[in-house]
Amino acid sequence: MNPADLPRTVVRAVRCAVEDGELGADVVVPGRVVVERTRPGGVGQYATPVAFQVAKAAGCAPGEVAGVLARRLGEEPGIESVEVTGPGFLNFVLPALSAPLVIWEVIVLDVIIRDVRGGAAFLSFDMDPALGLRERVVRETVLRLVRSQGGSEQDVPEGLSVAPLAKRDSDVVARYGVDAARWAMLSVPARETPAFSDALLVQGEGSELFRVRYAHARSRALLRNAADLGFGPDAGEVDAPALLRALADQSLVLEAAAHHRAPERLTRHLVEVADALLEFQYRVLPQGDEKPLAAHRARLALAEAAGTVLAGGLALLGIDAPTRL
Repeated sequence: MNPADLPRTVVRAVRCAVEDGELGADVVVPGRVVVERTRPGGVGQYATPVAFQVAKAAGCAPGEVAGVLARRLGEEPGIESVEVTGPGFLNFVLPALSAPLVIWEVIVLDVIIRDVRGGAAFLSFDMDPALGLRERVVRETVLRLVRSQGGSEQDVPEGLSVAPLAKRDSDVVARYGVDAARWAMLSVPARETPAFSDALLVQGEGSELFRVRYAHARSRALLRNAADLGFGPDAGEVDAPALLRALADQSLVLEAAAHHRAPERLTRHLVEVADALLEFQYRVLPQGDEKPLAAHRARLALAEAAGTVLAGGLALLGIDAPTRL
């Protein structure tokens, strides 16, 4: 099971528990649930607070609901273990990821993102001209994220709280450029005032935006270099747990970012993907007199998938993803 399958699996477990009478008949099965990676020091790999959503209608404590769902989910073949923590959080551990399945999920995700960024529908969002620059940027990005999850402008609350730019930062676009200014505005929670510095212009590893864009450019360079060597990508098994996990989490990150109206969750995740790819890139192409093998084609396919995730994420943020840097 890929992490992207967890939300649907949890919803199905709730539905079956209601149908079998384990939860109250008044429980409304949620259309979707949010599953997120467990925070450092937490239990398992992923967690969901779904028990809190249905506990009141079920007429029992969240911990009891979580216990019912944990028993059901523990029998799912794609879940290694389920544990209830705190007052009712469900925590999951999944088996090792399959590279071909992760790459397939990335392809599907890319089709969805292309549809969102390629259409003009989000441009119809009624932006009040009186809104400040940062509020327009945040609300536009939140709408893109919501649309990537099947929502619309009606799902973006008018009361979304966005801290404006400090007066001293009124010329950030002119000083840092559109892409760097957007990155800074979207990299912190909407209620916090963003900070700007010359680090945004650094073309080196000290800049998170540079690392993300450079990693995307490296993925495209690897494809060009491989073509020069006479081979292309072909999905296969790859030993790259950090990169595989980061790519597999992209769907969950987008869902959580849309649900919480929090673009900064996407910026953090893109940095994680970029750093994993930059560490992995040296294993992709043959070295010296080595001939291209199936392993090289599989690694190239994984690098291509990482580049696709980076390009899609940057597009949702409204930031350019150059193929050469």
